[in-house]
Amino acid sequence: MSHLSQRPDAPVVGVSMPHESAALHVTGAALYTDDLVHRTKDVLHAYPVQVMKAHGRVTALDTEPALAVPGVVRVLTAADVPGENDAGMKHDEPLFPEEVMFHGHAVAWVIGESLEAARLGAAAVGVEIDELPALVTLADAIAADSYHGAKPLMETGDAAAGFAESAHVFTGEFEFAGQEHFYLETHAALAQVDENGQVFVQSSTQHPSETQEIVSHVLGVPAHEVTVQCLRMGGGFGGKEMQPHGFAAVAALGAKLTGRPVRFRLNRTQDLTMSGKRHGFHATWRIGFDTDGRIQALEATLTADGGWSLDLSEPVLARALCHIDNTYWIPNARVAGRIARTHTVSNTAFRGFGGPQGMLVIEDILGRCAPRLGLDATELRERNLYRPGLGQTTPYGQPVTQAERITAVWEQVKENAGVADRRREIAAFNAAHPHTKRALAVTGVKFGISFNLTAFNQGGALVLIYKDGSVLINHGGTEMGQGLHTKMLQVAATTLGIPLERVRLAPTRTDKVPNTSATAASSGTDLNGGAIKNACEQLRERLLQVAGSQLGANASDVRITGGVARALGRDTELAWSDLVRTAYFQRVQLSASGYYRTEGLHWDAKTFRGTPFKYFAIGAAVAEVEVDGFTGAYRLRRVDIVHDVGDSISPLIDIGQVEGGFVQGAGWLTLEELRWDTGDGPNRGRLLTQAASTYKLPSFSEMPEEFNVALLENATEEGAVYGSKAVGEPPLMLAFCVREALREAAAAFGPAGVGVDLASPATPEAVYWAVESARSAHDEGRAPSRVGLADDGLPSGTGALSSA
Repeated sequence: MSHLSQRPDAPVVGVSMPHESAALHVTGAALYTDDLVHRTKDVLHAYPVQVMKAHGRVTALDTEPALAVPGVVRVLTAADVPGENDAGMKHDEPLFPEEVMFHGHAVAWVIGESLEAARLGAAAVGVEIDELPALVTLADAIAADSYHGAKPLMETGDAAAGFAESAHVFTGEFEFAGQEHFYLETHAALAQVDENGQVFVQSSTQHPSETQEIVSHVLGVPAHEVTVQCLRMGGGFGGKEMQPHGFAAVAALGAKLTGRPVRFRLNRTQDLTMSGKRHGFHATWRIGFDTDGRIQALEATLTADGGWSLDLSEPVLARALCHIDNTYWIPNARVAGRIARTHTVSNTAFRGFGGPQGMLVIEDILGRCAPRLGLDATELRERNLYRPGLGQTTPYGQPVTQAERITAVWEQVKENAGVADRRREIAAFNAAHPHTKRALAVTGVKFGISFNLTAFNQGGALVLIYKDGSVLINHGGTEMGQGLHTKMLQVAATTLGIPLERVRLAPTRTDKVPNTSATAASSGTDLNGGAIKNACEQLRERLLQVAGSQLGANASDVRITGGVARALGRDTELAWSDLVRTAYFQRVQLSASGYYRTEGLHWDAKTFRGTPFKYFAIGAAVAEVEVDGFTGAYRLRRVDIVHDVGDSISPLIDIGQVEGGFVQGAGWLTLEELRWDTGDGPNRGRLLTQAASTYKLPSFSEMPEEFNVALLENATEEGAVYGSKAVGEPPLMLAFCVREALREAAAAFGPAGVGVDLASPATPEAVYWAVESARSAHDEGRAPSRVGLADDGLPSGTGALSSA
């Protein structure tokens, strides 16, 4: 077992414990960025001047009326920017734009003594624009050939030969929607400048180092003059990886120009209309199967809706392409990607970061093709799973070294869920209930862990031991409710061999740990845990030398467990606090900077080949649904999950992540529908679902009536922190089974073996139309949709499927 993976005696890792801030969360005592306003004197407030047109060129900006509003201190415009007027890492996001690129785009910001004064001032600013044509939908952009960024191509094997050898070939088209993050805490920042001109920004950001970078280049100052701190976030889900930077820069610019602290916080409607979403995608595809239903070849083009600027669209698209195989071996593939440029908000990272979109394409393909092949969808999926011992690789060339775990979780979840018996029960229920149908589906997950960009796979930490034996840890990761800080406390306590209560964690800030990566890509524990472990190992080795001299033993024979140092074969012992104090008087350094870099990664973005991931997180899930044939309304009767988290560092945290990720995934696939005004009227491009009243989030009524989650046992991940695996993003994709179960339940209203298409999200309305489609096949006396039967030819429109 590798040194990084090995656990010492009596570790704190692996112990189930609540979130380190759980009591603060439930009592309301936990502080978030905007709470700090009440602890800061003379705070000013920033409010956006929004233009409610989807596209247009600013021809006039009159700020004088705003300055006449009582309480307005200043109006920020492009003329006030001392550095670069841009908030994007791609330098394509003007902070104060001359061209409005989406409905609600802010062209200026008003600073006021109160939020109300700033709001009234913003309303008084005069803005004139020359309105320009707006591309609102993916279809608009594709028709107009409107794209930006890279157009990657991923190839493996010989797709043409694979299709030539295929017994069955199908083509299809699929468009599916994005998703709103809807974190509890909206975007917020608080900036102030001290007597030395040092800019200090409190920001709700998943990437403090990048926020620091953007603020520094907007202000035109070096990074060491800007410090960014993230106390904690009230949710992030990727929405605070890139998009907080410009907002923090507005607050910092306001503070620099006024000499007073400036607070910025979007209200809910502003957050929904001004910040990016999960990318919606459009896919066209062609797939070939042999006579046994095994995939022989796949051709596809994935088009991501990037919105008005690039943001993180290129790496999101790259991860989508890298996950189109999911858990299935595709020997011959040619998959192209492109990013549509539309006049909507700039879409951004969201839990799974493109992986869900790529995987949804192949799951939809298999769900639609199974009836045409005369196969049960679960059987079709099983026949195409990666298999151990065959040397199979992904379409981008990475060996799938843990294929046995794919089989293990698949078989275990079927056994745990009693799939065979329940299928018989479902068949009997459906036969007896003409207006209500049930169905059960099984899907899996294989999700790569690491940033696609190799340079991001590094982490830092700073660990301080004080003379009294107390320990303070700092790391580059941010806490957004996912439990990262809890795990880091456990890693530090385990590595040092001391009780958890001896360790405290400081807020994440850029002047303690520099040049950090975003807390994203499910890599927070791997990177920051590795760095903390490295720093604590340095300290432990120094202290073992001191303990050895005090105990009359070799340092290699000393163990520190439970806060006590003991030498092997000796009865004497040394308490942790005494050991630390002795080390201090011996002038032993009691602080250490830790560092970790993920080894074994290689990625060529031009050829789309390499080994971009350290390992794969693997899971499988079974969902049973019941659909009402009159309305399309459904119940999620039961969910069973088996998920591979390696050797869990914090089991209670990990199970919570699996449950939460699954529910968020089910929300994306079945409930959460983003809608824009696509008409030609004055509100073209306006987000219509801009409140909780119009954007449906999962609630208790959508939770599974029975929810069983099991973590795969004996699943040590070699080379990872204490044998653990990442858990943040992969569980979201377990929810594919809900959508596939809904498809099968809708099909059950038609003749045996009929297949139906299902929109995404599969809202009750969408399910109803799928039910009607199945019924129409029954009413028209059509035979089951199978290969070789006549069809409508080439695909036409969303959801089209044809055989060739």
